Amino acid sequence: MESLFAHHRPGQAGCRLLAETLPTTSATIPASLRRGALPPLAEVSEPEVVRHYTLLSQQNLAVDTAFYPLGSCTMKHNPRVNEWAAALPGFADLHPHCPPPLAQGALRLMVELERMLAEITGMAACTLQPAAGAHGEFTAMAIVRAYFESRGEQRTTVLVPDSAHGTNPASARMAGFQVEEIPSTAGGTIDLAALAQRIGPDTAAMMVTNPNTLGLFEGEIDRVAALLHDHGALLYMDGANLNAILGKVRPGEIGFDLVHLNLHKTFSTPHGGGGPGSGPVAVRAALAPFLPTPRPVAGDDGVIAWAQPPHSIGRLLAAHGNFGVLVRAYSYLRALGAAGLTRVSEQAVLNANYLRVQIGDVLPLAYAAPFLHECVFTAKELKRTTGCTALDVAKGLIDQGIHPPTIYFPLIAKEALMVEPTETESRATLDAAAAAFRAVVRLAHDEPETLHTAPHTTTLAHLDDTLAARRPILVEPTATREPSPALSPPPRSLPSAGG
Repeated sequence: MESLFAHHRPGQAGCRLLAETLPTTSATIPASLRRGALPPLAEVSEPEVVRHYTLLSQQNLAVDTAFYPLGSCTMKHNPRVNEWAAALPGFADLHPHCPPPLAQGALRLMVELERMLAEITGMAACTLQPAAGAHGEFTAMAIVRAYFESRGEQRTTVLVPDSAHGTNPASARMAGFQVEEIPSTAGGTIDLAALAQRIGPDTAAMMVTNPNTLGLFEGEIDRVAALLHDHGALLYMDGANLNAILGKVRPGEIGFDLVHLNLHKTFSTPHGGGGPGSGPVAVRAALAPFLPTPRPVAGDDGVIAWAQPPHSIGRLLAAHGNFGVLVRAYSYLRALGAAGLTRVSEQAVLNANYLRVQIGDVLPLAYAAPFLHECVFTAKELKRTTGCTALDVAKGLIDQGIHPPTIYFPLIAKEALMVEPTETESRATLDAAAAAFRAVVRLAHDEPETLHTAPHTTTLAHLDDTLAARRPILVEPTATREPSPALSPPPRSLPSAGG
């Protein structure tokens, strides 16, 4: 045993032991690049490190710790059983380029998931390859471009409503199209007269988020589809808000030609933090030949192999999709079934409208009801009477123990607060959230200066947003040899949602 500790020294023993026991490569490292002294790293024990990072994690508001009504992003609880399914060794340890004969289980899951998503959307075929929502948008627009090129048609323009998701115009531009905006009516839906005036032989497609970012269903979508199809153009649906219409409406039955879905928002993968994501695209039969390659296809003998669509736009991802996300979605769909999916949309719409009624008298609606899965309030009048903005309200909600909603989006709503409670929250949570909103509005009237400096209960207080954007600190502070007394700062406790 003594030999194991022969190099132990007080102080920076770990660094010294490593330096003395590992094979040296100093001969291959230029002298100018060699370290002259040991790095100034503080020595801390394992409990100190564990407590430090645990306390840091407790300073975050997350969907597992607090209400998270981030509008248009569906930040909901996801059943842990789906995490278990995605972590099964036969799935988690499978190499993405494993030969098909050795991956029949995974391939069958993909084939069945494609069929389920096609059934849900009312489409003929589906690709699971896109790795995010915006990636799905781009995939759809690339299919549109390939479709018209195959027909020898020079269509250069994609129309996008002003209520669409912000990535839609960027995706169309990346696919090589010019983008033109179509205004909304005073009611928040597509202006059919403006659309009829703009559509023409150069129009390739229109990108419609339905329900749109105001939480409103496009009630005249059949007329929108007819206008586009009469001019030979295609209608694409951004399906990021699909949780509002699951089991109620199938996009293919109301005129859409292709649609992308966000598995990471609607079908049980944790959303946020930069990933992982998945943006499958489902299409009508006429567009199936243009789907990305390869696709899993079952032969007459039931064996699944990779196949290439005849006019494929090519491969869009090094692997065949974010497979763990696909497993979670498959598990989620199998558990819920058709009746369960219908219940999801019913509960999402009910919860949003419950909050609308609970707080609509203190925060007016930006547009008239009925809303579906989310509703947009406006702090325009609050700003006029108290000087407190939507941003102030959002930061005040942090002091109430809930995550702020999306603010200042969609852009067509002034001082917007977009609230989406999702289908997984209880009535008790919604009542507490309503009380929190009302408490913040009351604070705006009674103590506006206090609200201007919110939040007050977090480790970091009110930040200078402009300075943080213009002069971000991108370098960590210089480490010291001695452990800092503030290595594990106790987080400030958040009050209950009632204030």
